[in-house]
Amino acid sequence: MTKTEVLFLLPHKTTKMAASCSIVCCGEERDTDKAVIFRFSNGSVQNAEKLDFSMYRSADEVNPRKKTRRILVAESNRLSYVGQNFGTGALKCNSLCNYYVGVLNKKTMQMELHSAQFFNMQPVIQGEASGMDDTDTTQTYKEKVDSLIEAFGTNKQKKALTSRRLNKVDSNMLQEAVIKAASTVINEKGVEALQQEVADMEAQAALAPHLPPYNADADSPENVYPLDGLLSPMEFKALEEVGSKMAELTAEELQTMTESGGLLCVVKHLENLPSDEEARKKMACCAFYLSMLLKLSRQNNISRKFGMEEGCPRIVQNKILRTFTVETFNNHRVLNMVSTSMRAKLTAHCLVLLLHMGGMTADLTLLHRDMGLTEARMIEVAKSLGLTLPRSYRGKNIADGLHDNHKQASLILPLVKYEQSGERRKRRKML
Repeated sequence: MTKTEVLFLLPHKTTKMAASCSIVCCGEERDTDKAVIFRFSNGSVQNAEKLDFSMYRSADEVNPRKKTRRILVAESNRLSYVGQNFGTGALKCNSLCNYYVGVLNKKTMQMELHSAQFFNMQPVIQGEASGMDDTDTTQTYKEKVDSLIEAFGTNKQKKALTSRRLNKVDSNMLQEAVIKAASTVINEKGVEALQQEVADMEAQAALAPHLPPYNADADSPENVYPLDGLLSPMEFKALEEVGSKMAELTAEELQTMTESGGLLCVVKHLENLPSDEEARKKMACCAFYLSMLLKLSRQNNISRKFGMEEGCPRIVQNKILRTFTVETFNNHRVLNMVSTSMRAKLTAHCLVLLLHMGGMTADLTLLHRDMGLTEARMIEVAKSLGLTLPRSYRGKNIADGLHDNHKQASLILPLVKYEQSGERRKRRKML
């Protein structure tokens, strides 16, 4: 419900209202017939006769929201004033109240009531944008912020803005440079060579999460997956004490390890330690580290005491937990767990370690038995490393299970690039 207010305007110099006066409504009025009441926001006008008033209305007579828009302009020799009944500068009282102006006719002694609307007249200074179009819709938010920094920013902000504008590269120039560079590369290498490079990079990126550190420019098999990427010199030095103890194991102790299972790869290399002292020490350290990785592969949840019974150095223990486990929170405790992706990474590191221990040749059968993996999974990891496999392994369908004959994998340069099976491609397309 709206409030109604009536303002009575009497003729100038009238001291009192006539004894009898009647009020007459002007009937139905249009928006164009409404009277105008205005006020000046910066004070009152001393001489209103010196102001030249003009009323502007919206040219859109169809839109119900725009057809009632009006702009009142008052111009003088010194200053101009603008008021509007829409937007931020409009008075909200026009929508809350109905205003009427009463005009007394002295001859007929009748008071005519006319609908009216208020305008708030604000001064407009020449050279500044008015309140109606002070917002440039074509400017982005960043451009507006930059304008504020130019006007009111600190010296540090202004220097940063200038530096950013100097370093800005025209998008069209950048696009032309990219197109020119791409055309040059295509002309030099050819489309097929580029497609092959992209395929190799995608394959390498897909395998990168679980592969050991890889040297693409290696000139010998030992440097493709360097041993320093598996164990640093400091970690090797920490393993010397426990490695020497493992090298001194008797035949009966090795037989006990064989019967307990899970360390067949380790026992095989401990039974054939080299006679050279330096090589023997290196082999024993690798054998102990391999035994820790194999023990880790047979567990799901790993405690912080992992490896303490075997005398594993703290630096190696932290490396194993950091590299091959993920932290989980369960029962208000932080636990280390070997996830599926981490298990693939663990398998790849064990296989590369076996390659270095066996002269770039590894026994896949013993490894997949020790780790409790299927033969197919072991072959998949070996292929991701680019190893050379026996002919029987290169078939598309490989049955799971154990074989009596031990299958070997070798690292020979250049690395073998295996194509994905049709079944895997089909599965990826379905996903």
